[in-house]
Amino acid sequence: MKSTIKSITSFMFMLVVSANVMAQDAKPKASPAETATGKVGAANITINYGSPSVKGRQIWGGLEKYDKVWRAGANDATTFETDKDIKVEGKALPAGKYSFFLIPRESGTWTAIFNKEPKQWGAYKYEESKDALRVDVKVKPLSSTQEKLVYNITNKGFSLNWDKVSVPVAIK
Repeated sequence: MKSTIKSITSFMFMLVVSANVMAQDAKPKASPAETATGKVGAANITINYGSPSVKGRQIWGGLEKYDKVWRAGANDATTFETDKDIKVEGKALPAGKYSFFLIPRESGTWTAIFNKEPKQWGAYKYEESKDALRVDVKVKPLSSTQEKLVYNITNKGFSLNWDKVSVPVAIK
């Protein structure tokens, strides 16, 4: 009898633990993984990124510091992949997969970085010596708040939109 009660108690405990684990898995992730794909000329472009939300926070100069390399998304560093050689803001970038970083600046001219090491967690082990390309881009204000970070690819390049800022990057 004691072993039966013990077995039933163990089984019920496992059910409760399983239900709690399933409930936690059902919650949406704070910064879900997203992918943007598109064509610029003949090049196929893929951007993989974590998409955080503003959640009432001060993003630029607050959560994301000015003058500091930022992973341009959440969690893993954002990756940018092109299957053809392209020109970014008039400068050559060979076909390949890169991590993509930004250096936000209060002045409104930010630095976009394509780094040869695509597998990175955030920007914690970022090494400038592995940069394939750095270009300066002028940010544009958005007319309303973009709650979730999103990348858009058009036939002229791509942009990161988040909070009240759009960061356009021209590609040919």
